[in-house]
Amino acid sequence: MKSQLKPLQIGKHTITFPIFQGGMGVGISWDNLAGNVSKEGALGIISAVGTGYYHQMKFVEKLVLNKPFETLNFYSKVALNEIFKNARKICGNKPLGANILHAINDYGRVVRDACEAGANIIVTGAGLPTNMPEFTKNFPEVALVPIVSSVKAIKIICKRWEERYKKIPDAFIVEGPLSGGHQGFKYEDCFKPECQLEAILPPIVEETKKWGNIPIIAAGGIWNRKDIDKFLALGASGVQMATRFLGTFECDAKAYQEIMPFVKKEDIELVKSPVGYPARAIKIGVIERLKEGNAPKVKCVSNCVAPCHRGVEAKKVGYCIADSLGKAHLGNTKEGLYFTGANGYKIDKIISVKELIEELTKG
Repeated sequence: MKSQLKPLQIGKHTITFPIFQGGMGVGISWDNLAGNVSKEGALGIISAVGTGYYHQMKFVEKLVLNKPFETLNFYSKVALNEIFKNARKICGNKPLGANILHAINDYGRVVRDACEAGANIIVTGAGLPTNMPEFTKNFPEVALVPIVSSVKAIKIICKRWEERYKKIPDAFIVEGPLSGGHQGFKYEDCFKPECQLEAILPPIVEETKKWGNIPIIAAGGIWNRKDIDKFLALGASGVQMATRFLGTFECDAKAYQEIMPFVKKEDIELVKSPVGYPARAIKIGVIERLKEGNAPKVKCVSNCVAPCHRGVEAKKVGYCIADSLGKAHLGNTKEGLYFTGANGYKIDKIISVKELIEELTKG
């Protein structure tokens, strides 16, 4: 008999079930997915990446080559407000989060935009967000949750936040190397036993006890209730799951409903990314075009992430991540980039968010 999952307190916000839906951009977790996840008692998380593509770029002031032009349009404040407004129509006043990569251009502005739009919890990965509280000081009710993969990262963030802002994180997400999208590890480290979630979680739990009562959310490869119970037993207060939600009717990038039931284990691999981290994706779309030698020419239109250096890194790896993720959201399976976790091949049918949450939470 499974034990009953307990509510999770993150800052001032209580989540009925200790499950975060991972933020997935471009356009995978927006209003429909995140709103329905929060409605069902877990934490829905809106991705702030590429909001300019929302409703096929209806809310963008300027387009070039039919893509959001420059950072201001790629991370559209107007679109983000609309996404939150529509998510609230679904979930009401239940806790709702936003995922904002630290590596993006205009990070501080997008964090403030998310707070103004009504985010209760801000999640940030893809770098060490040592300055995160700087952009939320006018929103003390917003909980701040960095994503980390090591004890070292915990020490750096806690020390700098305490020194500069007299604050510690409201929670940490600890992500292992089986997740979809960008990894917090070098390519070769993703396969080492000592880097797996089971190995890195316990020492991180112990380290956070030195800083206070900080909830730890385990992430990366978590698939079912058995996995949830396993990581709660290892000291986590909750879990984050993203790939499972690719297999739901509510997923905002509808192409995944057609793709995921047919993905095999060998179709998923770690690829090079302009962001500078390895990323886990399905071997279709732009990944296949790269192997064929006929990938679309890189033209930096959206200026999306700082580590890409205005398209320099994109040209090295052979594709623009903004363009490729945008095309995936729009359903272009010939040129899109489709992220998934290592267990994505286990999705054999599309179900509703309600069904998935019930499957994961029934005691």
